[in-house]
Amino acid sequence: MLRVEEVPAPVAGPGQVVVGVAVADVLFLEAQLRGGWGAEYFGLAPPYTPGTGVAGRVLSTGEGVDPAWVGKDVVAGIDGGGYAEQALVPAANLVEIPGGLDTRTAAALLQTGPAALSLIDAAKLQPGTRVLVTAAAGGLGTLLVQLAKAAGAHVTAAARGTEKLELARELGAAEAIDYTTENWTDGLEVDVVFDGVGGEIGRAAFHTATRHFFAYGVPSGAFTEIDEADRRRIEVTGIEQVQFGPAELRDLVARVLDEAAADRVKPVIGRTFPLARAADAHATMESRAVLGKTLLLA
Repeated sequence: MLRVEEVPAPVAGPGQVVVGVAVADVLFLEAQLRGGWGAEYFGLAPPYTPGTGVAGRVLSTGEGVDPAWVGKDVVAGIDGGGYAEQALVPAANLVEIPGGLDTRTAAALLQTGPAALSLIDAAKLQPGTRVLVTAAAGGLGTLLVQLAKAAGAHVTAAARGTEKLELARELGAAEAIDYTTENWTDGLEVDVVFDGVGGEIGRAAFHTATRHFFAYGVPSGAFTEIDEADRRRIEVTGIEQVQFGPAELRDLVARVLDEAAADRVKPVIGRTFPLARAADAHATMESRAVLGKTLLLA
């Protein structure tokens, strides 16, 4: 369902730049959308070019854009078209990559970094806060484990398989639980849950929370369903916590890149693939066989 095509090089229009893509971010959500899930939410219909985040060098600018952007290394979120050697990017979305930070690291933080910062900020973690992170070995989960640990929280990581659990411990989780085991939440009580899975795993995780439940992920194929009776004592925040306007997103991207440049947070890059092997990247993610982020190299 994914194939490579040769197309004319893009030309920057008013308010746009052309970025020579060095790295394209890959989201599990993109694999779900390619398979037909979520059409009612996202309105995508083939044929289209996936890719909502790129890192690379500005090649040209359109009308109304400062030509000083040309030659700068940048990251940017876009509305599709990122799986390409060159991509059209709104100039308003550009964030310059800080000196000393490579494009792979910047691309790996472009979309999960802002989400992680937003969730951590909203949770108002204090030293000793008990936190559960599901999908703890994924691109976002690995950042949440690091940031929650840095805030002094006691982190319990939930993931699938020995390798992922060991990674979570290396990143700072005090405990790691395999959520494919029966009754994995027995005896577990936390203040805050960051749920990046949804479905039955998210539902089980919800019942461990005593203060705040954040639901933002759907790799299971379904959102976590919580009825009103269950919500009476728990603050519940949905996917809106990781959805941003352009200005807010740009500020969060700049902030997380500065954190990375200062060595205070580091993305886990599990696999990289050449652009022409985007289908393999999706297949690897769908098999749950990858740790952290997956990236395409143009």
